[in-house]
Amino acid sequence: MMERGDAPRRIKNRNRCGILIRQLMAGSALTWCAVELCPSFAMAQGAVAPVAAQTLSVNIPTGELNHALLTLSQTAHLQIFYDMDKVKGLHANAVSGTMTADQALSRMLSGSGYSFSRVGNKISLVPAAANITLGPVRVGGMVAHQDPTGPGVGYVAENTMSATKTDTPITEIPNSIYVITKQVMQDQQVQSVQDALKYTPGVYAGAEGTWNKGAAGGNTGGYSQRGFRTSQFVDGLMSESLSSGETAFLERIEAVNGPASVMYGQVTPGGMIASTLKKPTETPLHQVTLGFGNWGRYEATADVSDKVTKSGNVRYRIAAIGVTQGTQTEHVGYHRVGILPSLTWDIDPDTSLTVLGSYMYTPGSGVSAGNTYPLQGTLITDGYARIPRKNFLSMTNWNTNSQTDAMFEYQFHHRFNKYINFSQTFRWEKSKELGKDAYYDGYSDGTVYEAPQLSAESTRTAGLDTRLFGKLSTGPLRHTWVIGSDFRDYNYVYPWILDAKGDVAINIYNPKTNYVPCFSSLSSAKCIGQHSIAYDDYFQEGIYFQDQIKWKKLSILLGGRQDWVNFSAHSYTHQYNNTGGTSVNRYSSSRTSPQPQNAFTWRAGILYNFDMGLTPYFSYSTSFIPQQSTNWQGQPFSPLTGKQFEAGLKYKIPNKDILLTASAYHIEENHYLISDAIHTGYSADAGRVRSQGFEVSANANITRDLRMIASYTYTDIRYAKTNKTSKRFDPYTNASYGTAISQSGMAVPYVPRNMVSAFLDYSFPKAVLDGFGVNGGVRYVGFTYIDNVESFKTPAYVLFDIGAHYDLGRATPVLKGLKAQLAISNLTNKYYLASCSTYQCYIGQGRRIYGNLTYNW
Repeated sequence: MMERGDAPRRIKNRNRCGILIRQLMAGSALTWCAVELCPSFAMAQGAVAPVAAQTLSVNIPTGELNHALLTLSQTAHLQIFYDMDKVKGLHANAVSGTMTADQALSRMLSGSGYSFSRVGNKISLVPAAANITLGPVRVGGMVAHQDPTGPGVGYVAENTMSATKTDTPITEIPNSIYVITKQVMQDQQVQSVQDALKYTPGVYAGAEGTWNKGAAGGNTGGYSQRGFRTSQFVDGLMSESLSSGETAFLERIEAVNGPASVMYGQVTPGGMIASTLKKPTETPLHQVTLGFGNWGRYEATADVSDKVTKSGNVRYRIAAIGVTQGTQTEHVGYHRVGILPSLTWDIDPDTSLTVLGSYMYTPGSGVSAGNTYPLQGTLITDGYARIPRKNFLSMTNWNTNSQTDAMFEYQFHHRFNKYINFSQTFRWEKSKELGKDAYYDGYSDGTVYEAPQLSAESTRTAGLDTRLFGKLSTGPLRHTWVIGSDFRDYNYVYPWILDAKGDVAINIYNPKTNYVPCFSSLSSAKCIGQHSIAYDDYFQEGIYFQDQIKWKKLSILLGGRQDWVNFSAHSYTHQYNNTGGTSVNRYSSSRTSPQPQNAFTWRAGILYNFDMGLTPYFSYSTSFIPQQSTNWQGQPFSPLTGKQFEAGLKYKIPNKDILLTASAYHIEENHYLISDAIHTGYSADAGRVRSQGFEVSANANITRDLRMIASYTYTDIRYAKTNKTSKRFDPYTNASYGTAISQSGMAVPYVPRNMVSAFLDYSFPKAVLDGFGVNGGVRYVGFTYIDNVESFKTPAYVLFDIGAHYDLGRATPVLKGLKAQLAISNLTNKYYLASCSTYQCYIGQGRRIYGNLTYNW
């Protein structure tokens, strides 16, 4: 039986031993250290528990790795063996919360270049395997905490910031989130966000074919979520940049399906696309690539990150790209140079600042009016020869489209204590697009008509998101809370000049033109035209709150947001005609006064995490989008308001990098806008739209050598309640017929009902083909309707992708770090239509062959 004075003596002896260890650690003569050499009280009693499986409360701030290891060893009663000289100067990540010792150590070491191995209660630090994809390392069945904004591991990401603005496991969020990891983007050689999303459930990427794809970005980029057009967010702020989707600058891309207005404000009920820019890494990164491909593609990229200071508290990263290539359409090219420098300063263990800036010049955006085609010769081939993909149906002497983009951003983080953290992100961006182009103005008897125009579109956006967040407990309940505010100031200017003397006629099979546009009322030539300029100003601000409440395995998510929006628009038009010897001028202007709108949106969700890895969930959420446009009578539209019910299952296979998800949803949105069939160039209120369906997906690192993504999407989106009517359309005669019928109950056009996809990558074993790997995928996209009353369908299509990669360093040490890669999209060169309307079609991309040589050192 222990005497009353024994415990104090043992504690005193243990403290002396701790002091001795600190002295030994500080000595230069001792290069190897075993932390916690003295027995703990439990060990002295002979009851040594398997601490790897026990949970403990940990609160270790960011700081010097030696000190952090000592603190953890004393907290968890571990022996940790490592080489002091090799970890000297390294920093440890902050670790806070209730977790196992292995989880705490994994989080602490993430990004340090070290992992660990365990034998009983003895742990040894070992160098992490060199890999350019920075992320957690699997050791003994445990995976370190993943960076929620990082590249992920293989084809799997476990954590995210996008859905909740807090670092949360995907399996603890009651709605659908799909992450396109950096490895997926590399294996598929994606060149745009649209490319990256083509295997993502619930997302139709490519509705506009190659027309809105040549440039590596551009806001919505021709994709939709659950049947609704969507917006792109970069580092948590909506981006209006014309080139916001440059994949060479992105670390990861996420599709948050379903309403996200509670966190982000003006988002459609279909969801949002969230991407993360590259930022300095804690482990040095040095990579350059050289690319090649069909259509005369040549590309070079660089991605370098390293320490500025010896301690590593200041780090930098520079990503850059230069690319030039043609496209499948003659006279349309894509050319770009861009750079993204960034700097991170860990001011102290609790405070960090990251600043980023980018500049991109794109003298050839790869987009042109010559990428659009009539229905005859594409959708309709009975009696019409198929129009070759290479045919450029516009004016070759009036066909340039250039963009410039500049951006500045900072991210500031401060940890007040274990309960309260502060975070702020600010971004300013400006884009300008100059176009010498034309717009499609109709078709007749093998001839398309183009109207020449000259435009200079510019946008400027400033956005700020500020929030307080943290963790606390109230009795048995654990809370992850966030309170924040954001604003966005958006300015848009669009001046353009139209040559209205007469449309240019172009033969669809022999497209040759020599027309010289006439744009000035003062020109010696006899011109008819129109000068116009449009101004839009938009200011949004909102406040939001959220609480993630956890009780044992049960989690409840509650959140709300109040938004205020003001916008105004002004347009000016000058029409002229100097063909009659004297100039005839007419002037007009219109102004929309500031239109204040506000709304409260909210969401609630519940889920249960079973020990087997299965998580059922249910959620309800709402959305709000102010309408800036007006109908043909100048009347503003009512705001879009939506709501969604969603139920699903998520299954994270224990101790495996395999995540399976399934979800079913029902969405309703009021005041959905469609093109006004009578008044060209205007929109009309379609009433209420209903979208319902389900999604199934798998993201899996099945083995070390085999990775897979797969999905099935069913989307049924219809006009649920509307007073709009339309006549049926006959694409053979290019005219409407019959009596007008109700659009109610009809499918919304341009949205496929069924989509199926799968992509696998396999690296051969060392004994077979050391360093060699292959990959391939298949994509099925179902039919889409061409109008609002289901008159005609754009056919379904199936596409195949294949690729291969080889680590040349496996063949000879001289080539260490050099990797060759080839990716072929649309292997069979299938001629398919991405979508068609009642007046034009978008042809899909033909066979694309891209290769890369990548060197890492």
